[in-house]
Amino acid sequence: MSNKVFNKTILVIDVGNTNTVFAIVNNKGIYNKWRMSTSANRTSDEYEIHIKSFLSNVSNISISDVIISSVVPSVIYELKTFVKNTFNINPKIIGDTIIPKINISIDRPDEVGADRLVNSLAAHKIYGGPIIVVDFGTATTFDIVNKEGTYIGGIISPGVHLSMDALDKATARLPRIAINKPDKIIGTNTVTAMQSGIFWGYISLLEGIIVRIKKETKSEMKVIATGGLSKLFKTHSDAIDDIDEDLTLKGIALTWDIKLDIFI
Repeated sequence: MSNKVFNKTILVIDVGNTNTVFAIVNNKGIYNKWRMSTSANRTSDEYEIHIKSFLSNVSNISISDVIISSVVPSVIYELKTFVKNTFNINPKIIGDTIIPKINISIDRPDEVGADRLVNSLAAHKIYGGPIIVVDFGTATTFDIVNKEGTYIGGIISPGVHLSMDALDKATARLPRIAINKPDKIIGTNTVTAMQSGIFWGYISLLEGIIVRIKKETKSEMKVIATGGLSKLFKTHSDAIDDIDEDLTLKGIALTWDIKLDIFI
């Protein structure tokens, strides 16, 4: 971590399809963070109750700015109201009032989600390029940034839990299972067969897509993974070089100030 003085304390909010994460960022980097489920029906008052409960466990904190990244547009109004009421701050909204400082070279730049852009920005800023960012979220996404720091495209596939939900809803006789590595590839009962399909299926997806990206770009690329299942898959695959569970939060903070070097 850099010794550069960072004399502000900011609150970054990452709204994903499944979870919303609040994090305090100061001269220590990510000082503290909390998670709640994402709900389109949550009111500003409910956010205020939650955040005051979180902050009650943190002493001597004065928030100077708030930055929100959201892939769920319907929650932004209530979040903005909560921030204004709680901190007397007009929050910065990524993609609206503040834009990640990363070059984008694809057909429709406006279609790239805020989470994917901040992930790409943070990955290149912290780890260098060329780089592949794998995010095991509601969707499993692969985002590619070249050596010069330009976002050149990506891949979107159903997330692990989304695939399990589809099996559960579409097949009446298949049970709901936990995500575990089975002892063998070939399942000898319904549960181990499903575990093998999910676990080794996503390992194969991960490794196969990374090989094809490197072949298409004709370059060796570092692979950074984020998201809840990244540790599980890294344990059983050499395709992932590093894991950064806070990559999105770091990217939101870097969007606020690209010169911020407390994460490096």
